[in-house]
Amino acid sequence: MGIVAGLDSSPEGTNIVVCDADTGAVLKQGYAPHPVSESADETAAYEADPQTWLLSLGEAADGGVLEGVQAIGVAAQQHAVIPLDAAGAPVRHALTGNDKRAQGAAADLAGELGGRAAWAEAVGAVPDAKLPVTKLRRLAATEPDHAKRTAQLMTPHDWLVWQLLGKPARRTTDRGSASTTGYWSAHAGEWRRDLVELALGHEAGLPEVLGPAEAAGRTPEGLLISAGTGETMAAVFGLGLGTGDAVVTLGASGAVYAVHDTALPDAGGTITALADATGMHLPVVHTLNAVRALRGAAELLGLAPTDLERLSELALTSTPGAHGLVLLPYLDGERTPSLPQTAGSLHGLRRESMRPEHLARAAFEGMLCGLADALEVLRARGVSVRRVFLLGAAAGLPAVQALAPAIFQAQVVVPASADYAALGAARQAAWALGVAEGRLGADAPPVWETGPHETFEADEEEALGQAVRQQYAAVRESVYPGALGLAAGTAGAAAAGDTAGGEPGSGQPGSEDQEQRAEQEVPQS
Repeated sequence: MGIVAGLDSSPEGTNIVVCDADTGAVLKQGYAPHPVSESADETAAYEADPQTWLLSLGEAADGGVLEGVQAIGVAAQQHAVIPLDAAGAPVRHALTGNDKRAQGAAADLAGELGGRAAWAEAVGAVPDAKLPVTKLRRLAATEPDHAKRTAQLMTPHDWLVWQLLGKPARRTTDRGSASTTGYWSAHAGEWRRDLVELALGHEAGLPEVLGPAEAAGRTPEGLLISAGTGETMAAVFGLGLGTGDAVVTLGASGAVYAVHDTALPDAGGTITALADATGMHLPVVHTLNAVRALRGAAELLGLAPTDLERLSELALTSTPGAHGLVLLPYLDGERTPSLPQTAGSLHGLRRESMRPEHLARAAFEGMLCGLADALEVLRARGVSVRRVFLLGAAAGLPAVQALAPAIFQAQVVVPASADYAALGAARQAAWALGVAEGRLGADAPPVWETGPHETFEADEEEALGQAVRQQYAAVRESVYPGALGLAAGTAGAAAAGDTAGGEPGSGQPGSEDQEQRAEQEVPQS
């Protein structure tokens, strides 16, 4: 029996949950936003002073929140990098994940190693603006003095653990955080120091990568600090996901990730090979369009872009297949399939299909089919997907809950609202504490109770969902032949199949009708 805490240092603030180490029951909570400087300029959107993370942590812990705690786990925002000098002081503010200034540096790095396939083989990811390795290249090009002074590299999670431990000589990280840097290989399980040198222009010190149940150390007061991890990995651990489980995040853009037993290097760069917090792997596929397609449809129908409840109501008065109307939701171009310069398009317009309810239905079906394409990329590589956990405010919309199980061809789970990253960090702390005390093994994390999740089944709607997928895939293939590629497996097969007779909402002339506010984006991969 014991008490543990999980800290989630997100881009906005610090959340703390204190839990019973055996059951996971939440005993106390604390939250504080990161302080913002009144003199912040435009760089504040993609840079952060690490000291603000400590300040909000201290404020969140006020009032005795951590009293009686025996171990702490730390989860933190991903894709940020803190360059430190030889004495361990930051040479500049941290470069955070939403920094888009390094697109040119990403292209340069990709070419210098031999192209996208070479990077995918090396570290399971192709350079883009958000990866720390790309930020290092931009730092070397635009701030050479800072680059020359950089002797150590840390992520926010690494740095916070180090601070809690009193800045010892030993610096640590975990495989989850390491896999988001662009210079650690999830496949080989080792740092690629040559890629740091390629990007920065010289070598730099990197933290020791701990195992999932290892402790990073103890504070001067004797408090155990677990290895910690990135927010996405902590959230997956907090949700209790395992093999056969996938997550679909419904933000403006979308992400699909799943627990798998091996890394999945992808020569085309569609899959990003991350590691999880338990010794498994977490392949991720991104889409550029999710809820933004719903918002666009709402505005087109004269609704407020945030009035997605009304859009959902309209959609449910239509029929499967939206009376033949198909929306390819590539409003910002698309990453999966790789169509960066394209635009969204609406197909199947006939007089009888040009009704608000059919457009609303097409928007929901198009968004979900686009995410189903991403799921098929993983399934085609052998990833088992039996349950899909939906995250984000839009997961609560009735139309999403009604349509997703049949379109995804899986049971759909909508978790109760909670900070699962903080819960996952606390569960990791309980694991490390149990191992340290000899109560748990390094291969057996504590089994915690899960929240009151809502579960939705496809049941008799499964055939209709497959027909909707076929209708969507047929349109996608007719407009962008082969765009999804062989990686999508059954989605491509669906497009090639004969949809006659099985296509819902065929829209034949004379046919009759048959019977968001905030966007939570947990993967920052």
